[in-house]
Formats: sequence, C-alpha cells, structure tokens
Amino acid sequence: MPAPSPRCSNPLDWTTRRDALTTSDWLRVLREAEALGIVSVNLSGGEPFLRQDLDDIVREAKRLDLFSTLITSGLPCTGQRLGALAEAGLDAVPLSLQDVTEARCDRIAGTPSLRQKLAVARWTKAFGLPLTLNIVLHRATMPHVDAAIALAEELGADRLELADTQYLGWALPNRATLMPSAQAIAAARTLAQAARDRLRGRMDILFVLPDYLADRLRPCMDGWGERFIVVTPDGFALPCHAAQVLPGVVWEKLTDKALADIGHHSVGFNLYRGTDWMREPCRSCDRRAKDHGGCRC
Repeated sequence: MPAPSPRCSNPLDWTTRRDALTTSDWLRVLREAEALGIVSVNLSGGEPFLRQDLDDIVREAKRLDLFSTLITSGLPCTGQRLGALAEAGLDAVPLSLQDVTEARCDRIAGTPSLRQKLAVARWTKAFGLPLTLNIVLHRATMPHVDAAIALAEELGADRLELADTQYLGWALPNRATLMPSAQAIAAARTLAQAARDRLRGRMDILFVLPDYLADRLRPCMDGWGERFIVVTPDGFALPCHAAQVLPGVVWEKLTDKALADIGHHSVGFNLYRGTDWMREPCRSCDRRAKDHGGCRC
C-alpha cells in the first residue's frame, strides 16, 4: 500500500505473484498500521477492484480514521460498487489512463478501456470524491500532454499526475522503446508548468521527471523504512515497492509476523536506515538527510 508518489511498480516476475492475505489478515494489518501511527492507506495493485472484500477493507480503514485512497485502472468498476465504497468511507480515487484518445488508450491497455475509465471518472465526481488522473508518460504519450490537461479540465479532476516512466523493473530492459528525448520531456514540462500556473487553485498538476534527467538524487521513499510501508498482494512487508529486487535480502511475510516486528526489527527494513550504511561521498554530503542517498534498488 504505497503512497501515490512512489507507487509505480512494474516487476519482471509479475506472473508469479499471488494474493496471500485473507480479509482477516488485511483487517489485522490495518489495525497494526494504525497502532504504528500510520495515517493513510493507498490501495493499489495490480487492480484492487479484483478483491471482493474491498468494501470490508475500506470500511475498516474508515473505522480506524485512516485516509483511504483507491488507485485503480477502473476496468472492473461499476457505478454501484464505487458508490458502495464511497458509502463505506473511501476518501479519494486516482484513476490511471494510458492515453487520451480511445484508439491510443485501448492499444496501450491491450483492451477496450477508455470509455469505461471516463465513466469511472464521472462517477467519482458524482459521489463527491476527489479525482486524480494518473497518466504515465513515455515516447508514445509524451506528445499528448496538452490533450491530457484538457481532458482533466473537462472531467473536473482535482489533480493531474503526469508521471514519466521510471526505468526500473520491466521498463529498464525496454527503455530504448519507451524513453522520449530530453527535448520532448522539456517541451511537455513547459506545457505542464503553464497549465499549473493557469489552473492554480482549481487543479493541481504534478510533472514527475524520469530519474535519468533529475538534477539531484531522488529521495528514496523519503528515507528507507522511515515513512512508508508497502504491503504486497503476496503478503510481504517492504520499505519500498521495488525492494524485492535486492539480492541476498530475505523479506518477511505478514502471515508470519506482526507489522511492528517487521518494520522495527527486520534486516530489510534496517538495511538502509540512517546514514551509517553510506559510502563516500554520500556519507559526508550535506544533503544526506534530504535525499537519503537516492535509490538503493
């Protein structure tokens, strides 16, 4: 259940992942999270709508006063089910779009999808829930940033996240196909900045640069194991959505141990906490408490 900003994950071994946590497991994990001081839960995936117990999970989050966000493709959603989730206490809906025209969106998604996604966006607003549109930018979608902004305005989105592909997992070996030119990214960023200024107070617009072009190290989850806990569908607790790629680290499952035990005492969560693990020049850098040495995965 990662936060929106670091939520993207595209593992190479996705087909090996299976749900392991039962409804009672998830409700227990939420209670343990709240006891640790966690204040929000982001239900992501995969696709969270595939779980038939989603209403129970959202209802428990509401009971615990956790702010619940449902990050969805929208495809298995119906207006009735989204309404039930709103009634159960859901707080916000980020909706992913592959592109902004039917032909392009459906081609990338691999299935007819845009009409359904637009319906989910309108249901979200009708139920009074904040709507975020998430659009991943790569070579095929980067030229359509202006159209994405126009669509977000038309739908009354509260937030538009234009997130450049981050080149890890599946995206790394495919970067030659996915990565746009630096000039294309700069042009799209200029459009996004102009729209951000124009729509300030009406819609937030976030433009996330790819790590390859960031001028400084990207803070790793705001500090490894410090602010976020990711719970995978197969039951692992992780400090980062990509942490399972680290060689030689044995991660622990919530079916075997309590969340507090894993978060406080496991080798993986303590591997990169603090600054003692750092090598030079990171260890003496005056930004070490700001960017935390960048990505470890």
